[in-house]
Amino acid sequence: MSTAPARSDGDGRTAVSLAELLALRARVGRVRPLPLRSRASSAGQRPSRLYGRGMDYAESRVYQPGDDVRRLDWRLTARSGVLHTKLFQEEREGRLLILLDTHASMRFGTRVRFKSVQAARAAALAGWYAARAGERVGALAFGCSQRLLKPQGGPRGAVGLCGALADWDTDACADGTIEPLSGALARAGRLHGANRVLLVSDGLSCDEAARGRLREVMRHASVAVLVVADALELDLPPPGRYPFEHDGQRREVGLQGLRQRTAFQQTLGAGQARLAGLAQTLGLRWRSIDTAADPLDAVTALLGVRPGR
Repeated sequence: MSTAPARSDGDGRTAVSLAELLALRARVGRVRPLPLRSRASSAGQRPSRLYGRGMDYAESRVYQPGDDVRRLDWRLTARSGVLHTKLFQEEREGRLLILLDTHASMRFGTRVRFKSVQAARAAALAGWYAARAGERVGALAFGCSQRLLKPQGGPRGAVGLCGALADWDTDACADGTIEPLSGALARAGRLHGANRVLLVSDGLSCDEAARGRLREVMRHASVAVLVVADALELDLPPPGRYPFEHDGQRREVGLQGLRQRTAFQQTLGAGQARLAGLAQTLGLRWRSIDTAADPLDAVTALLGVRPGR
């Protein structure tokens, strides 16, 4: 009887390393979560604070001796002339949905690792944070991989996320595969239950329709954006010759004059600039990291946690 061979772990540079994602759990032990944020209000990204499990209004009934007078329903009392009190039920536990960009453009990097590997590291950190804060975590991949991981809670949910991130990184990408960000957001909008959404992308899939789709998601969830970019997409490259390899073919690009280097950087960084600009105009929390950065600070800022002392 034969068994399927064990999946070899990635190198952590050009391919996602499951071992590394699992090891990121230790980073969470040094971070103290702040109170969870509730879903965004219809007026915009101004969520209220929830301490542990919140309470949702369920119904009102006639006042009974012993009821908390602070929960009297004054409007119904005024209309009926009879004292009524409000009843509450526990709010559903928080749910974080991570939207992960898996387009071919993510498999690029000139410093330390590919953008795809950096995105997976950031997503894994977000998953461990969510688990520690008592949230369920799920993920939706868009681009070359278009798969869904249903939300799960606790360490099991974070481990499941790490496994999915490693698996999705091995999915083959057909030539010309493009899923606009608006399409991914439409799929996310059909999923019910998430009250927080973290988008991790290099922005090259960001299209005009994404603005409207983001607004729709913002009606029921708090949205944050993490832009993952290569160093050459963020800053003007110094003069020189730059080797690039794609599908086994190696080419060299010469960048000498200022105009040439500026045009190169603007073309290469158009996606991250577009996504960052969209996040700013919509008032979303957003951060940008390059492939050599430690994602800890960015994820901390976006998910509302702070390093413990």
